[in-house]
Formats: sequence, structure tokens, C-alpha cells
Amino acid sequence: MRRNDSTEKRVGRTSENDRYLSAIFMLKQRSDALVLCDKKSPFSDTELRLLGEIILAEREGKRLISTQIADRLGITRSAVSQIVNRMEENGVVKRVPDAVDRKIAYVVMTEETMQAYAAELKVLKTFIGKTVKEYGVEKFYTLCEMMNEFLTVVEKEKEQSSCKSCKK
Repeated sequence: MRRNDSTEKRVGRTSENDRYLSAIFMLKQRSDALVLCDKKSPFSDTELRLLGEIILAEREGKRLISTQIADRLGITRSAVSQIVNRMEENGVVKRVPDAVDRKIAYVVMTEETMQAYAAELKVLKTFIGKTVKEYGVEKFYTLCEMMNEFLTVVEKEKEQSSCKSCKK
């Protein structure tokens, strides 16, 4: 008795779509596990990303509250609160109440942190520069362009899809 193709795929053969999804999950897992800062760094990768978001907002003439930081980092508000509390205890950031609405508190870097962050950023830029040169500058920019194109298609498909789990 011969099984049809769909039965074979369910029983053990992986479909092309299974392989695509697996490849994306493996890349995401590796990139999420990538730690750019070494143990000598005064900041964890998450803290560096958080500080980077604060700086980007400041460049745009804005200040961020914890909820906005959580949205930008793609983590929960609770996680951001814990990180900010720890950073505040260590004198890395401080909460500044809004002049009009005292319930709102902006997260800003202390002056000492700005200096330490600038030094750490210099080390990180040097590391990334060496890495890109070893990988290949053209390949790096091609990779970035291709990833952006792929992510644009994924976002477009998510918008058009009826897949409930895809819209989270």
C-alpha cells in the first residue's frame, strides 16, 4: 500500500516550508545568543541596546519612558523595569519626572554613563569593523540589503495573511 505525498510529509519527511522555517529559527537563535560585549564591559548587550535607544531618541529630540523602551527592544515592560531598576541602582540611568504629568518618568543616562558608553561604543565599533572586514565589506552590505528586502516581504505577507499566529 502506497502513502500519498501529504502523509509522507506528516510521517517523517520534511517539507520545503519546514526547512525554511527551521533555517529562520536557527538563524534567529544564533543571533539572539550573540553577545557582542565581553565580560570586561560595564554593560550587558541588553543594557547597551537600551542605552542606544535612549541616545537615538535624544537625537530625535525625544525622551523615552519604560513602555516605549520595551516596545523598541521587543521585551516586556516588566523586564525593562527590572533592567532600569538595576541600572538606576548602579547610577547608570535615572528616572526624570515629566514637568506636567508627574506619573510619567523618563529614563535618561547619567553624565558618567554617557562617558562610559562612549568608550564602550568605541571598542564595539572597532570589533564590528574588524569583523566586517574579515567577512567582506561587499558581502556585509549585500547581506544587510537582502535581509531588509526579506523582512519587508515577511512584513507584507504578515499584513495580508490570515494566519493568527503570524500576526503576534
